[in-house]
Amino acid sequence: MRDLARKHGIRIGSAVDVAALRAEADYRHVLNREFTHLTAENAMKWESVEPERGVYTWDDADAVVANARRNGQQVRGHTLIWHNQLPGWLTSGVEDGSIGPAELRKILREHVQTQVRRYKGKIRAWDVVNEAVDDDGNMRQTIWLQHLGPGYIADAFRWARAADPRAKLYLNDYNVEWNQGKIDRYLSIIQELQAQRVPIDGMGFQGHLGIQYDYPGDWANVMRRFAALGLEIAVTEMDVRMVLPVTPEKLATQAEYYSRALTDCLSVKACREFTVWGYTDRHSWVPGWFDGEGAACILDENLRPKPAYQALLATARR
Repeated sequence: MRDLARKHGIRIGSAVDVAALRAEADYRHVLNREFTHLTAENAMKWESVEPERGVYTWDDADAVVANARRNGQQVRGHTLIWHNQLPGWLTSGVEDGSIGPAELRKILREHVQTQVRRYKGKIRAWDVVNEAVDDDGNMRQTIWLQHLGPGYIADAFRWARAADPRAKLYLNDYNVEWNQGKIDRYLSIIQELQAQRVPIDGMGFQGHLGIQYDYPGDWANVMRRFAALGLEIAVTEMDVRMVLPVTPEKLATQAEYYSRALTDCLSVKACREFTVWGYTDRHSWVPGWFDGEGAACILDENLRPKPAYQALLATARR
Protein backbone atom coordinates (compact mmCIF):
# COMPACT_ATOMS: atom_id res chain seq x y z
CA MET A 1 0.00 0.00 0.00
CA ARG A 2 2.95 2.35 0.42
CA ASP A 3 3.51 2.38 -3.34
CA LEU A 4 -0.13 3.17 -3.98
CA ALA A 5 -0.07 5.91 -1.36
CA ARG A 6 2.80 7.56 -3.20
CA LYS A 7 1.01 7.14 -6.53
CA HIS A 8 -2.03 9.05 -5.29
CA GLY A 9 -0.15 11.54 -3.15
CA ILE A 10 -2.11 10.44 -0.09
CA ARG A 11 -0.87 9.15 3.24
CA ILE A 12 -2.07 5.66 4.15
CA GLY A 13 -1.63 4.98 7.83
CA SER A 14 -2.33 2.77 10.81
CA ALA A 15 -2.72 3.18 14.54
CA VAL A 16 0.16 1.57 16.41
CA ASP A 17 0.03 -0.76 19.40
CA VAL A 18 3.32 0.10 21.12
CA ALA A 19 3.64 -3.20 22.99
CA ALA A 20 3.28 -5.09 19.71
CA LEU A 21 5.69 -2.71 18.00
CA ARG A 22 8.33 -3.63 20.55
CA ALA A 23 7.62 -7.32 21.03
CA GLU A 24 6.30 -8.70 17.73
CA ALA A 25 8.70 -8.72 14.79
CA ASP A 26 6.00 -9.80 12.32
CA TYR A 27 3.70 -6.98 13.44
CA ARG A 28 6.52 -4.47 13.11
CA HIS A 29 7.54 -5.76 9.69
CA VAL A 30 4.06 -5.49 8.19
CA LEU A 31 3.43 -2.09 9.77
CA ASN A 32 6.56 -0.65 8.21
CA ARG A 33 6.10 -2.40 4.88
CA GLU A 34 2.54 -1.24 4.30
CA PHE A 35 2.07 2.22 5.81
CA THR A 36 3.40 5.73 5.23
CA HIS A 37 1.75 7.30 8.29
CA LEU A 38 1.50 6.23 11.94
CA THR A 39 -0.76 7.22 14.83
CA ALA A 40 -0.05 6.19 18.41
CA GLU A 41 -3.19 4.37 19.52
CA ASN A 42 -2.76 5.26 23.19
CA ALA A 43 0.84 6.29 23.80
CA MET A 44 0.29 10.04 23.33
CA LYS A 45 -2.88 10.34 25.40
CA TRP A 46 -2.64 12.38 28.58
CA GLU A 47 -2.83 9.50 31.07
CA SER A 48 0.05 7.87 29.21
CA VAL A 49 2.42 10.84 29.01
CA GLU A 50 1.78 12.41 32.45
CA PRO A 51 0.40 9.75 34.82
CA GLU A 52 1.58 11.83 37.79
CA ARG A 53 1.52 15.60 37.81
CA GLY A 54 4.79 16.88 36.46
CA VAL A 55 6.13 13.35 35.88
CA TYR A 56 6.32 12.65 32.15
CA THR A 57 6.66 9.19 30.61
CA TRP A 58 7.58 9.66 26.97
CA ASP A 59 9.09 6.26 26.17
CA ASP A 60 6.07 4.81 24.35
CA ALA A 61 5.31 7.95 22.36
CA ASP A 62 9.00 8.32 21.52
CA ALA A 63 9.05 4.73 20.24
CA VAL A 64 6.30 5.45 17.71
CA VAL A 65 8.02 8.61 16.48
CA ALA A 66 11.42 6.93 16.29
CA ASN A 67 10.01 3.99 14.32
CA ALA A 68 8.39 6.39 11.87
CA ARG A 69 11.59 8.34 11.36
CA ARG A 70 13.57 5.16 10.76
CA ASN A 71 11.10 3.98 8.13
CA GLY A 72 10.29 7.15 6.21
CA GLN A 73 6.82 7.53 7.75
CA GLN A 74 4.99 10.57 9.05
CA VAL A 75 3.10 10.78 12.35
CA ARG A 76 -0.32 11.97 13.50
CA GLY A 77 -0.30 13.13 17.12
CA HIS A 78 -3.33 11.77 18.98
CA THR A 79 -4.65 13.46 21.01
CA LEU A 80 -3.94 16.66 22.95
CA ILE A 81 -7.38 17.26 24.49
CA TRP A 82 -10.05 14.63 25.10
CA HIS A 83 -12.54 13.87 27.85
CA ASN A 84 -11.35 10.27 28.21
CA GLN A 85 -8.06 8.69 29.30
CA LEU A 86 -7.18 11.63 31.51
CA PRO A 87 -4.81 11.07 34.45
CA GLY A 88 -6.43 10.45 37.80
CA TRP A 89 -4.62 13.36 39.47
CA LEU A 90 -6.31 15.74 37.05
CA THR A 91 -9.87 14.40 37.18
CA SER A 92 -9.86 13.96 40.96
CA GLY A 93 -8.42 17.43 41.47
CA VAL A 94 -11.14 19.01 39.37
CA GLU A 95 -13.81 16.93 41.09
CA ASP A 96 -12.77 17.81 44.65
CA GLY A 97 -12.16 21.47 43.82
CA SER A 98 -8.44 21.47 44.55
CA ILE A 99 -7.90 22.40 40.89
CA GLY A 100 -9.95 25.47 40.08
CA PRO A 101 -10.67 26.98 36.63
CA ALA A 102 -7.64 29.28 36.54
CA GLU A 103 -5.27 26.48 37.49
CA LEU A 104 -7.00 24.07 35.11
CA ARG A 105 -6.44 26.44 32.21
CA LYS A 106 -2.78 26.77 33.18
CA ILE A 107 -2.44 22.97 33.38
CA LEU A 108 -4.07 22.54 29.98
CA ARG A 109 -1.81 25.10 28.36
CA GLU A 110 1.27 23.48 29.88
CA HIS A 111 0.15 20.06 28.67
CA VAL A 112 -0.52 21.18 25.10
CA GLN A 113 2.68 23.15 24.73
CA THR A 114 4.93 20.65 26.50
CA GLN A 115 3.78 17.79 24.28
CA VAL A 116 3.77 19.72 21.01
CA ARG A 117 7.18 21.24 21.68
CA ARG A 118 8.69 17.84 22.45
CA TYR A 119 7.78 16.61 18.98
CA LYS A 120 8.20 19.88 17.10
CA GLY A 121 9.08 19.11 13.50
CA LYS A 122 8.34 15.38 13.99
CA ILE A 123 4.52 15.39 13.91
CA ARG A 124 2.75 16.12 10.63
CA ALA A 125 -0.67 16.71 12.20
CA TRP A 126 -2.17 16.90 15.69
CA ASP A 127 -5.67 15.96 16.78
CA VAL A 128 -5.82 19.03 18.99
CA VAL A 129 -9.36 18.54 20.29
CA ASN A 130 -11.02 15.13 20.07
CA GLU A 131 -14.78 14.47 20.29
CA ALA A 132 -15.87 17.96 21.38
CA VAL A 133 -19.47 17.41 20.18
CA ASP A 134 -21.98 14.88 21.52
CA ASP A 135 -24.29 12.62 19.52
CA ASP A 136 -27.09 15.21 19.61
CA GLY A 137 -24.93 17.89 18.04
CA ASN A 138 -24.39 19.80 21.29
CA MET A 139 -21.08 20.76 22.80
CA ARG A 140 -19.99 17.75 24.85
CA GLN A 141 -20.21 18.35 28.61
CA THR A 142 -16.57 17.75 29.45
CA ILE A 143 -14.49 19.14 32.28
CA TRP A 144 -13.03 21.51 29.71
CA LEU A 145 -16.37 22.98 28.65
CA GLN A 146 -17.80 23.00 32.16
CA HIS A 147 -14.84 24.71 33.83
CA LEU A 148 -13.22 26.71 31.03
CA GLY A 149 -16.13 27.47 28.71
CA PRO A 150 -16.21 26.96 24.92
CA GLY A 151 -13.16 29.17 24.45
CA TYR A 152 -10.92 26.26 25.46
CA ILE A 153 -10.97 25.08 21.84
CA ALA A 154 -9.60 28.34 20.43
CA ASP A 155 -7.03 28.49 23.24
CA ALA A 156 -5.82 24.98 22.52
CA PHE A 157 -5.33 25.64 18.81
CA ARG A 158 -3.44 28.86 19.49
CA TRP A 159 -1.20 27.18 22.06
CA ALA A 160 -0.46 24.31 19.68
CA ARG A 161 0.36 26.66 16.81
CA ALA A 162 2.75 28.63 19.01
CA ALA A 163 4.49 25.41 20.04
CA ASP A 164 4.92 24.10 16.47
CA PRO A 165 4.00 26.54 13.69
CA ARG A 166 4.36 23.91 10.96
CA ALA A 167 2.16 21.09 12.30
CA LYS A 168 -1.34 20.73 10.86
CA LEU A 169 -3.97 21.26 13.57
CA TYR A 170 -7.19 19.23 13.51
CA LEU A 171 -10.54 18.70 15.13
CA ASN A 172 -11.40 14.98 15.19
CA ASP A 173 -14.61 13.05 15.91
CA TYR A 174 -16.69 9.97 15.16
CA ASN A 175 -20.01 9.82 13.26
CA VAL A 176 -19.30 13.10 11.49
CA GLU A 177 -19.58 10.93 8.37
CA TRP A 178 -23.39 10.96 8.68
CA ASN A 179 -24.73 12.55 11.90
CA GLN A 180 -26.30 15.82 10.71
CA GLY A 181 -26.29 17.38 14.16
CA LYS A 182 -22.56 16.79 14.50
CA ILE A 183 -21.88 17.96 10.95
CA ASP A 184 -23.73 21.24 11.46
CA ARG A 185 -22.16 21.88 14.85
CA TYR A 186 -18.63 21.31 13.60
CA LEU A 187 -19.18 23.53 10.58
CA SER A 188 -20.38 26.23 12.96
CA ILE A 189 -17.44 25.76 15.33
CA ILE A 190 -14.95 25.97 12.49
CA GLN A 191 -16.52 29.10 11.03
CA GLU A 192 -16.45 30.73 14.47
CA LEU A 193 -12.79 29.79 14.92
CA GLN A 194 -11.90 31.15 11.52
CA ALA A 195 -13.76 34.39 12.24
CA GLN A 196 -11.57 34.73 15.35
CA ARG A 197 -8.45 34.00 13.25
CA VAL A 198 -7.80 30.81 15.19
CA PRO A 199 -5.31 28.56 13.36
CA ILE A 200 -7.23 25.42 12.34
CA ASP A 201 -6.06 23.33 9.41
CA GLY A 202 -8.14 20.17 9.24
CA MET A 203 -11.14 18.02 10.08
CA GLY A 204 -10.64 14.39 11.01
CA PHE A 205 -13.35 11.81 10.34
CA GLN A 206 -12.73 8.80 12.56
CA GLY A 207 -14.66 6.36 10.37
CA HIS A 208 -15.61 3.70 12.91
CA LEU A 209 -18.23 1.81 10.87
CA GLY A 210 -20.16 -1.45 11.25
CA ILE A 211 -21.62 -3.60 8.51
CA GLN A 212 -24.85 -3.98 10.49
CA TYR A 213 -25.47 -0.30 9.70
CA ASP A 214 -25.80 1.37 6.33
CA TYR A 215 -22.68 2.82 4.79
CA PRO A 216 -22.71 6.65 5.15
CA GLY A 217 -23.46 7.21 1.49
CA ASP A 218 -23.07 11.00 1.45
CA TRP A 219 -19.64 10.95 3.11
CA ALA A 220 -17.76 12.42 0.14
CA ASN A 221 -20.11 15.39 0.01
CA VAL A 222 -19.76 15.91 3.75
CA MET A 223 -15.98 15.98 3.29
CA ARG A 224 -16.45 18.58 0.55
CA ARG A 225 -18.47 20.82 2.88
CA PHE A 226 -15.54 20.97 5.29
CA ALA A 227 -13.01 21.26 2.49
CA ALA A 228 -14.96 24.28 1.20
CA LEU A 229 -13.93 26.07 4.41
CA GLY A 230 -10.31 25.69 3.33
CA LEU A 231 -9.55 22.66 5.50
CA GLU A 232 -7.48 19.56 4.92
CA ILE A 233 -9.49 16.35 5.38
CA ALA A 234 -8.33 13.07 6.91
CA VAL A 235 -9.92 9.70 7.61
CA THR A 236 -8.20 9.12 10.93
CA GLU A 237 -9.45 5.91 12.61
CA MET A 238 -11.05 3.69 9.97
CA ASP A 239 -12.33 0.26 10.89
CA VAL A 240 -15.40 -1.78 9.95
CA ARG A 241 -16.66 -4.13 12.64
CA MET A 242 -19.16 -6.96 12.33
CA VAL A 243 -21.31 -9.11 14.58
CA LEU A 244 -19.45 -12.39 15.07
CA PRO A 245 -19.02 -15.06 13.79
CA VAL A 246 -17.19 -14.09 10.64
CA THR A 247 -18.67 -15.33 7.36
CA PRO A 248 -17.56 -14.87 3.75
CA GLU A 249 -20.60 -12.70 3.15
CA LYS A 250 -19.72 -10.40 6.05
CA LEU A 251 -16.14 -10.13 4.87
CA ALA A 252 -17.38 -9.16 1.40
CA THR A 253 -19.58 -6.41 2.87
CA GLN A 254 -16.71 -5.20 5.03
CA ALA A 255 -14.47 -5.03 1.96
CA GLU A 256 -17.10 -2.96 0.16
CA TYR A 257 -17.25 -0.48 3.05
CA TYR A 258 -13.47 -0.06 3.12
CA SER A 259 -13.38 0.38 -0.64
CA ARG A 260 -16.14 2.97 -0.61
CA ALA A 261 -14.43 4.92 2.16
CA LEU A 262 -11.14 5.10 0.28
CA THR A 263 -13.00 5.98 -2.93
CA ASP A 264 -14.73 8.83 -1.11
CA CYS A 265 -11.42 10.11 0.24
CA LEU A 266 -9.69 9.91 -3.14
CA SER A 267 -12.59 11.78 -4.77
CA VAL A 268 -12.00 14.81 -2.54
CA LYS A 269 -8.82 16.70 -3.37
CA ALA A 270 -8.46 17.97 0.21
CA CYS A 271 -8.49 14.42 1.68
CA ARG A 272 -4.81 13.84 2.40
CA GLU A 273 -4.78 10.88 4.77
CA PHE A 274 -6.51 7.51 5.14
CA THR A 275 -5.61 5.80 8.43
CA VAL A 276 -6.97 2.49 9.74
CA TRP A 277 -7.39 2.10 13.50
CA GLY A 278 -5.05 -0.83 13.78
CA TYR A 279 -4.40 -2.99 10.75
CA THR A 280 -4.74 -6.45 12.34
CA ASP A 281 -7.53 -8.16 14.26
CA ARG A 282 -4.81 -9.42 16.60
CA HIS A 283 -4.77 -6.04 18.34
CA SER A 284 -8.12 -4.43 17.55
CA TRP A 285 -9.90 -2.35 20.20
CA VAL A 286 -13.34 -3.46 18.95
CA PRO A 287 -13.94 -6.72 20.89
CA GLY A 288 -13.22 -4.97 24.16
CA TRP A 289 -15.81 -2.26 23.51
CA PHE A 290 -18.57 -3.91 21.46
CA ASP A 291 -19.83 -7.15 22.94
CA GLY A 292 -20.05 -9.90 20.34
CA GLU A 293 -18.43 -7.82 17.61
CA GLY A 294 -14.97 -7.82 16.05
CA ALA A 295 -12.93 -8.71 12.96
CA ALA A 296 -12.83 -5.00 12.12
CA CYS A 297 -9.38 -4.73 10.51
CA ILE A 298 -7.93 -5.37 7.07
CA LEU A 299 -5.65 -8.24 8.18
CA ASP A 300 -6.65 -11.15 10.40
CA GLU A 301 -5.03 -12.25 13.67
CA ASN A 302 -2.29 -14.06 11.77
CA LEU A 303 -1.54 -10.98 9.63
CA ARG A 304 -3.11 -12.56 6.57
CA PRO A 305 -4.79 -10.10 4.19
CA LYS A 306 -8.58 -10.14 4.25
CA PRO A 307 -10.86 -9.19 1.34
CA ALA A 308 -10.86 -5.65 2.78
CA TYR A 309 -7.10 -5.35 2.19
CA GLN A 310 -7.44 -6.54 -1.39
CA ALA A 311 -10.35 -4.15 -1.90
CA LEU A 312 -8.24 -1.20 -0.78
CA LEU A 313 -5.46 -2.18 -3.19
CA ALA A 314 -7.96 -2.57 -6.04
CA THR A 315 -9.54 0.78 -5.26
CA ALA A 316 -6.20 2.57 -5.21
CA ARG A 317 -5.17 0.99 -8.54
CA ARG A 318 -8.18 2.39 -10.41
